[in-house]
Amino acid sequence: MARLGTGVGWRPEIADVVESMPGIDWVEAVSENLCPGHLPDSLLRLRERGVTVVPHGVSLGLGDARRPDAGRLAALAERAEVLGSPLVTEHIAFVRAGGALTASPPLEAGHLLPVPRTRDALDVLCENVRIAQDALPVPLAVENIAALVSWPGEEMTEGQFLYELADRTGVRLLIDVANLHTNHVNRGEDPAEALAELPLEALAYVHVAGGFERDGVWHDSHAHPVPRPVLDILTDLASRVAPPGVLLERDDNFPAGHELEGEVAAIRTAVAKGRAAGPAATGDRAAPPASRAGAGSGASAGAGAGAGAGAGAGADDAVRQRVGLAQAALLAALVAGAPVPEGFDGVRLGVQARALAGKRADVVAKVAPELPVLLGADYRPAFLAYAEGRPMTGGYRRDALDFAEHLLRTAPGGAAPGVRRAVREWWLERSGPVPRSARPGVRLARATRRVLLGR
Repeated sequence: MARLGTGVGWRPEIADVVESMPGIDWVEAVSENLCPGHLPDSLLRLRERGVTVVPHGVSLGLGDARRPDAGRLAALAERAEVLGSPLVTEHIAFVRAGGALTASPPLEAGHLLPVPRTRDALDVLCENVRIAQDALPVPLAVENIAALVSWPGEEMTEGQFLYELADRTGVRLLIDVANLHTNHVNRGEDPAEALAELPLEALAYVHVAGGFERDGVWHDSHAHPVPRPVLDILTDLASRVAPPGVLLERDDNFPAGHELEGEVAAIRTAVAKGRAAGPAATGDRAAPPASRAGAGSGASAGAGAGAGAGAGAGADDAVRQRVGLAQAALLAALVAGAPVPEGFDGVRLGVQARALAGKRADVVAKVAPELPVLLGADYRPAFLAYAEGRPMTGGYRRDALDFAEHLLRTAPGGAAPGVRRAVREWWLERSGPVPRSARPGVRLARATRRVLLGR
């Protein structure tokens, strides 16, 4: 695996800052935000300077019960080739559920949700990862995610789950130490124990990010400074293995350039501190300790051996359906007002549901920035009211159009004069396959109107 060095997440809002930051060896860009034929000038300049660019996917859904979408895989592969990337990365998460597999309405989370750490879910994930590996031109690394909720009846710890995933597929791991901290606060999982169980020989690189705590819940915001506990976990990891790469993620509430440089410097210091401490005396990491075997996971020894022996087998339709039904029930409770599935913490699910709705409002505001401008302070409450019981089914751009259409159907006019008309014009411009202003009939009508008005 390539030695990447120290990097920072490239975002359009901080493109100039990233270009001017000293000592940046590589950057990571969200794959879905890149158009291969029209790469941002900033990324092109970075590549010309020899800075590695890694595409980071967020919507593939490797943990979904259904198999990965061929179109999404082709798009990820195209970005890797255009960027000349040494690898691509995605998440160990499910992002959509329902549909034909479960004979239920299709639903999208618009967010990364945890897969249950069960044998069924592991079989599905392993097959999906293999499908992705076969479709991609470069190696794949997958990231552990942060979670607010825990699945009932889990059979493995996170470390055991990731160890078996890497062992059965050969996939590389992108370890997010901020997510380990999140799961420590929210689910009581010890980061040191997770690191001790992980196959660190499979490490591709490391993510570091900030968040905040509210009412005993840690929110992995990527919009706050990196806290000391996250840096301490990074130091612990670096004491066990030399990370091939470490990257700072920041997605919102961007600070001044010197503050970002200070966070990168703190990351370098944390890694150096861990390396100075030397590898932890934890034995041979290439061989799984007893806690990684089937007996330690709550499965019988025979079941653990069977899983290893069947590493090449895929998940049959019955397994996928079982996983799909469980995921659909959880997602329906989070985004469609369905009852809380048995075994879940209803209070914690409520926190997650509100977080999903809030993120949905924020992303739609970025995808369609005109809507918050048109609606002003009414935007967020209006969107949250719309989203309640109306799950997203076609991505954020479709969601923005559906929200505008909902406003036109239900709102009598709007607080400010002309709001309804402005929303209608916005919707008409974007609702068709071709922008309304670019359609020949509209262009002719507008040109005629300008002539008649003498403009």
